[in-house]
Amino acid sequence: MVSDVHGNARDLARAGEGADALICLGDLVLFLDYHDHSRGIFPDLFGVGNADRIVKLRTARRFAEARTLAADLWAELGVDRATAIEEAVRRQYKELFAAFPTPTYATYGNVDIPALWPEYAGPGTTVLDGQRIELGGLVLGFVGGGLRTPMRTPYEISDEEYAAKVEALGEVDVLCTHIPPDVPELTYDTVARRFERGSRALLDAIHRTRPRYALFGHVHQPLAQRMRIGATECVNVGHFASTGRSYTLRW
Repeated sequence: MVSDVHGNARDLARAGEGADALICLGDLVLFLDYHDHSRGIFPDLFGVGNADRIVKLRTARRFAEARTLAADLWAELGVDRATAIEEAVRRQYKELFAAFPTPTYATYGNVDIPALWPEYAGPGTTVLDGQRIELGGLVLGFVGGGLRTPMRTPYEISDEEYAAKVEALGEVDVLCTHIPPDVPELTYDTVARRFERGSRALLDAIHRTRPRYALFGHVHQPLAQRMRIGATECVNVGHFASTGRSYTLRW
């Protein structure tokens, strides 16, 4: 299991070694690395100094100012924003999807662009969102994307749409999502010093259907990496971009 790959194709190529399958919980794209401001689409286009500025604004939750800065930079650059971002994402997806072993089961993160995935997912990669599979005798359900935030990342959807995908899964043994259930210990990022958005629908489903595991990512430095909710072991599988280590689920 990996999540929050954010451009780490080198380690991704080794992530499934010795496993029956690799499961990826999204966020393949690296738009901006908050630890190393020289990495990602944003600094490639606008330079490290501007990356420093926008990280500072976002970390201070001055999102309106950050959006204004970004708009000004795009205007100065004089290129079509959507086209430039898509070209950069395509370059990353080409490398990242090529690194996936066979078989891989993947769902989207909030910074991913789902419309592009069919072009890069090879025959060994199965993309799932609001769907379930059987693997090794267990039923795994997948829900991708994130909920709407001031960050306005590419694949954010309404609470109602997200809840409908969770509901469509029914009872599963393993709940595989990008974002965590809405529990403070699982949604608080200790480095960013803010709560990320978790899903109440996921939490309700855990209480109602009691899966063995709920596995997710999204929160890079969580207050609690794992906790038990009733019968369910909830685990943040880790910030793969920085650790290069996968989480192994055995049964």
